[in-house]
Amino acid sequence: MHGGGMMRFGRLDASKDVKLSKGLVKRVFKFAKPYRAQIFVAMIAILIASLMSAAGPRIIKDMIDLAIRPEHSVPAAVRLERLNRYVILFILLAVGGAVMGLVMRWLLSKIGEGLIFDLRSALFDHVQRMPIAFFTRTQTGALISRLNNDVIGAQRAVTETTAGLLQVLSDLVFTLAFMFTLSWKLTFLSLAVVPLFVLPTRRMGKSLQKLVKRQMEYNASMNTQMTERFQIGGALLVKLFGDYKSESAGFSEKAGNVRDLGVKTALVGRMFFVSFSLVAAAGTALVYWYGGKSAIHGLLPVGTVVAFSLYLTRLYAPITGLSNTPVEVRTALVSFDRVFEVLDFPSAIVEKSEAKVLTKATGAINFDGVWFRYPHGSEVSIASLEEGRVDAPVDLDSWVLKNVSFSVEPGQMFALVGPSGAGKTTISMLVPRLYDAVEGKVTIDGVDVKDLTLTSLGATVGVVTQDAHMFHDTIRANLMYARPDATEEQMVEAAKAAQIYNLIASLPEEFDTMVGERGYRLSGGEKQRLAIARLLLKNPAIMILDEATAHLDSESEVLIQRALAEALSGRSSLVIAHRLSTIVKADQILVVDGGKIVEQGTHAQLLAAGGLYEELYRTQFQTGDRPAFDGAEALLGGGSEAPAES
Repeated sequence: MHGGGMMRFGRLDASKDVKLSKGLVKRVFKFAKPYRAQIFVAMIAILIASLMSAAGPRIIKDMIDLAIRPEHSVPAAVRLERLNRYVILFILLAVGGAVMGLVMRWLLSKIGEGLIFDLRSALFDHVQRMPIAFFTRTQTGALISRLNNDVIGAQRAVTETTAGLLQVLSDLVFTLAFMFTLSWKLTFLSLAVVPLFVLPTRRMGKSLQKLVKRQMEYNASMNTQMTERFQIGGALLVKLFGDYKSESAGFSEKAGNVRDLGVKTALVGRMFFVSFSLVAAAGTALVYWYGGKSAIHGLLPVGTVVAFSLYLTRLYAPITGLSNTPVEVRTALVSFDRVFEVLDFPSAIVEKSEAKVLTKATGAINFDGVWFRYPHGSEVSIASLEEGRVDAPVDLDSWVLKNVSFSVEPGQMFALVGPSGAGKTTISMLVPRLYDAVEGKVTIDGVDVKDLTLTSLGATVGVVTQDAHMFHDTIRANLMYARPDATEEQMVEAAKAAQIYNLIASLPEEFDTMVGERGYRLSGGEKQRLAIARLLLKNPAIMILDEATAHLDSESEVLIQRALAEALSGRSSLVIAHRLSTIVKADQILVVDGGKIVEQGTHAQLLAAGGLYEELYRTQFQTGDRPAFDGAEALLGGGSEAPAES
């Protein structure tokens, strides 16, 4: 009990100066409603266990006064019979209390783990429905902390904190009731030292608050360094640019601060325990003095004094626990508040209740007067998940896309080219609804993407980015993520079409080969081809390729171009590339600059026009991109349209 009391102070800072949401307590009980029957039974078990435990010293009192040292001359046989009866009763109470304790622990565990499951499932489901903008701003570690630490803290509000409060109250009530039946004078004398418990609780509690708050801050800093350095990207950066000694020194400094504060916290906690023990000892001594004197004068039975000494330990510990209960409850509720903060945050991308299911899409894409600006942080993220940073007010003139209009017929390939930051990727992100247009609309087969179900839209549009992500799993699992019901033959066919099957077949474990963290065991070209195979397995009507061949060597690009030729065949597509060699045979090329489509036409038409496209083309050609360009033209079935003077 004493240890639990000290540990409670370790969480005080979590609730300090935090304003809880209105109606939070009512909502917590509503969330726990499915477990109300189990909670009720657990509470009954707690009350019965407390009553049985409190009856123990009373049995010992009668055992001493009526069996071991009776006031009048009682035959030894009768005394022995009484002793046996009291011992059996004492054992039965102990066994009954233990059984009730097990029932209580089993039920509380079921309730607690059930709440953790419910909260985590709800959070995971809600978070994965958030728009991509949410993840571009949110700190992953802070979000994971909500699903781990705060969820566990939240269930404590229903199980440990509520059950602990009931147990403390029941222990206190039953103990005082038994004490009053024995001697009201000794009971009041025992309560005389209670105010002294408040002093160490308040003074040392404040010290522990400050120490634990600083310790948590240092822990967070230490954990952040470990998380960043142990991820594959961070580990690679350290090896390429970092200094092991300085990294170790920085970590040692943070870990040292945690160590030093841990020692101070333990010392202050021990001082609190010692103070509590001294006050309890003073109360016990006072009861023994008065009770012993009364027993000597024949005013009080010896058994009563012994029983009181046992009851004192049951009295002072609950009183200390009660002094911490408001903080304990508030701290637990803070965790619930933080969980609800995420659950209540609305997604910027919402599926309408009457959304349509897009079936057998032809792949016709239309942008009709689309204007777009990126949302303010408060619209797509939670300040507490990004270290409380607040964006500057949105500039109403900061349009990323300005009145963009174009149409892609089924099976056509449209290429998007232009300077960095022109808005090419933003255009592509509006098709699968990673973002929503602010004005105007984007349609697929004549239906506004905002009117489609997200599932059917996701099945219709496939995307391959410059850095295709792979889960730390097998090649098979990464491929089948796009189509869980795919057969082995379909998987092999997709791998062959993506020019990656020969590599997979040469591996000892073939499709069951682990790709490593983010696919780092694969080369850039291999990962891209695997991503294309995954897309082919999905078989969408629309494909978006965002810099799919950037930063690749010529050999890898040729293989990927072959895979792309297969992937784009018969499908509508938007292709983004800085390397113009990848899109020379597009049906239409859209030249984007400053958020506007400034030129549109075929490769030959745009070269002849002598505008921005021609400038981009000449600039890239002069950098020595001719081999990749020639290969792309050959693979895409052309080359005759390149001007002779090139």
